[in-house]
Amino acid sequence: VAALADDGRRTGAAGAAGPKVCRAENYQRFIGRNRSELPTMPADESWRVLCSTCAATMDYREDRLTIAYDTATNIIQSARCG
Repeated sequence: VAALADDGRRTGAAGAAGPKVCRAENYQRFIGRNRSELPTMPADESWRVLCSTCAATMDYREDRLTIAYDTATNIIQSARCG
């Protein structure tokens, strides 16, 4: 059975550290708000903030938070892992 360690890393049954998760649930409150309201990215997290029509790589990284905003309004549309 996997669990989360205190620092957000996924651990297995033996307690071995696995990959970090993106914690997208912590940023859902920013959806509908201006991207200028985002806090500074914590040093132990990986983010990318892109406009909804901008080109982006399609690689999926479960430890990276992807925040998408509307180009015309700068309003955040989504915050998800990837």
